[in-house]
Amino acid sequence: MVGVTFCGALLVGAGQAQAATTWKIQSVWDAGTVGYDLFEEWCNSMEEKSGGELIFKPFPAKAVAADNNALFDAVRNGVLQGMNPFTLYWSGKIPASVFLSSYPAGPDQPHQWDTMFYSMGMLEKTREIYKKFGLFYVGPIQHDANIIHSKKPVNSLADLKGMKIRVPGGMVAEVFQQFGVSTVSLPGSDIFPALEKGTIDAADYVGPAVNWELGFSQVTDYILFGPPGVMSVYQPVDLMDLTVNLRAWNSLDPKLQQLVEDEVRNYSQKHYLTIQKRNIEAMKKFKEAGDTVSRLSQADLEEFRRKAIPIWYKWANKDDDARAIFDMQLEYMMNETVGYISEEDLEGVPGK
Repeated sequence: MVGVTFCGALLVGAGQAQAATTWKIQSVWDAGTVGYDLFEEWCNSMEEKSGGELIFKPFPAKAVAADNNALFDAVRNGVLQGMNPFTLYWSGKIPASVFLSSYPAGPDQPHQWDTMFYSMGMLEKTREIYKKFGLFYVGPIQHDANIIHSKKPVNSLADLKGMKIRVPGGMVAEVFQQFGVSTVSLPGSDIFPALEKGTIDAADYVGPAVNWELGFSQVTDYILFGPPGVMSVYQPVDLMDLTVNLRAWNSLDPKLQQLVEDEVRNYSQKHYLTIQKRNIEAMKKFKEAGDTVSRLSQADLEEFRRKAIPIWYKWANKDDDARAIFDMQLEYMMNETVGYISEEDLEGVPGK
């Protein structure tokens, strides 16, 4: 934090001498949500922190780019200078991005992701990948876990069989299907009515704070978590990021570039901790409303990982970049400091 303050002080004099650079940055958070309020507050602080040299003009979801594909293109083409998306949105465009946010039974603690990005070379590799698309990946922004709200109790993986559940597509859906789940892809706005009408039995979405605001307690009675200490077995560390147009990034003075990088790390912590506080408050409300928390066991988590491992490799082998990111993570998960994976777990896995 001292370094950021010092850097901002160095820029004050220069800011008086030249016009400010203004970046238009669109978030995927809707206006009025806690996520967008935090993002807007952070963006508005950048002018002062840069000594007047850099202004971030924030926009909520759909304000400039109407959907995720349009958002990606708008930043590439310079219509927007930056975006604040959920990183795995780009798995269809950048297969490696499925490994740039948590995936089923992978690393499940926020500090593990910060370690891989900032201490093990994953940030540099990610930037190398994004450069091919005319983008600069500034850094990850910690968000939350995704959880499942159900109309009936789920006390084990076996209870999932035959259920129709809204989950993200791709890797998450493929793993749930291994347990006899019929998966459905629905936009967030369609989840409540689908649960209300009973066309789905359960739904994944984000964490307790946002899900309480969306009224899920009104149409479900049960919340599914992982074992104690793990809110979710399928998407436990749902990362966002700040990604900017590469030309816009390269046009910044190096001191401003360093300020932006430092501020993304500071914002990541603030965003994550604020959401966690709201989650604790929301869980009290869910309990008062009569909702019950069900937890999968550690044995369930291990079985979920066993089913997920072949699907990890399926996605890792989509291209060389995806494999490079996955190999970094696999080495980390096999290290004794983590210990999630052993050589025995990988015996006979297709694509290994």
